[in-house]
Amino acid sequence: MNRVPVISAEGKPLMPTKPSKARKLVRDGKAIGKWDKLNQYYIQLTFTPSGEETQLISCGIDPGKHYGSVGVQSSKVTLFTSHIFLPFETVKKRMEQRASMRRNRRSRRINRKLSFELRAHKQKRFSNRKQSKLPPSIRANCQLLLRVVTELVKVYPISSIIYEYCKADVDLTSGRKKAKSGRGFSPVMVVQAWILEQLSKIAPITKRLGWQTSNLRKHLGLEKQKHSKGDITPATHAVDAVTLASFAFIDYLPFENSEGRGHTWKGNVSITNAPFLVIRKPPISRRQLHLMVFAKGGVRRKYGGTTTPFGIRKGDLVNYKGQLGFCSGYTGKSISVSDFNWKRLGRYAASKVELVRRSTGLICKPIIGGSQFPYAQV
Repeated sequence: MNRVPVISAEGKPLMPTKPSKARKLVRDGKAIGKWDKLNQYYIQLTFTPSGEETQLISCGIDPGKHYGSVGVQSSKVTLFTSHIFLPFETVKKRMEQRASMRRNRRSRRINRKLSFELRAHKQKRFSNRKQSKLPPSIRANCQLLLRVVTELVKVYPISSIIYEYCKADVDLTSGRKKAKSGRGFSPVMVVQAWILEQLSKIAPITKRLGWQTSNLRKHLGLEKQKHSKGDITPATHAVDAVTLASFAFIDYLPFENSEGRGHTWKGNVSITNAPFLVIRKPPISRRQLHLMVFAKGGVRRKYGGTTTPFGIRKGDLVNYKGQLGFCSGYTGKSISVSDFNWKRLGRYAASKVELVRRSTGLICKPIIGGSQFPYAQV
């Protein structure tokens, strides 16, 4: 049931094809096999086909706080599913650490034996009480989702995007719901406006609410796992992304005839097995001048950054004796190699580690067997 993405000789996305046909085109020299930054295999034609017409292909985005998903669907085949680990907690902890380090540096700089007027307080450059910036943690989540969609539109002719919109009407101080007449505000809602503006530059956007996604998912006969959201399985988040993408082909619409009027499901879509990718960002720390406090003797240990003295950068895919892994650091003349979960496999001599592919800023692991959805043809 899987399909292989196809692009033209000029790089225009075309309709995906069956793996058997893709192998034949590569074998006959009519196409070249390549890998994209999401670790997907696709082919690029070396000739001009008789036609480049494409069918409707939609992209569904299921955002979240810790996990998210992006799915690609056509009317007959599910083309792509994913489980995305969002960097919310990582960014949040690093922002808290940065604030703590700044406070410590300022406290060391100020001589408190002097009167307040003579202390070396830095004057404010602007009013920091009127900020319109987005929360860095939530912004990082949306940037990762946007990055995945940007890579997908390079190989799939996506013509519509369906986004699960979140409506909130709460009081930020108490966390309780406001009255119906109250005006709600939430950072999540603010960042939604930003990501929808960015996605609108790629394809037309349609917003759906959570209860609408739930109704269509039940209509398609797809099961959702509502516990253990971190489990790497299509039932946690990928099922919602595919359901959202299916709104381009089936919807709950009103009808009126001689027997009465009401709403009913109209349209046809087929949910099939598809490639299932687990996507995350490599947990690489930014370069720091020193750690939380000064080192003894004024000698600072190198911390963070991506460079190594061997021409290999952190996050690069490397090979050591047939074993693939990611460069996660170095010690002396050896390179640390880690697996997809960033668990170190071992330290190896730099002369024996071979570079396979430069870092793309993403770690993508295909799950063997793909996403297993119950076949639903509605």
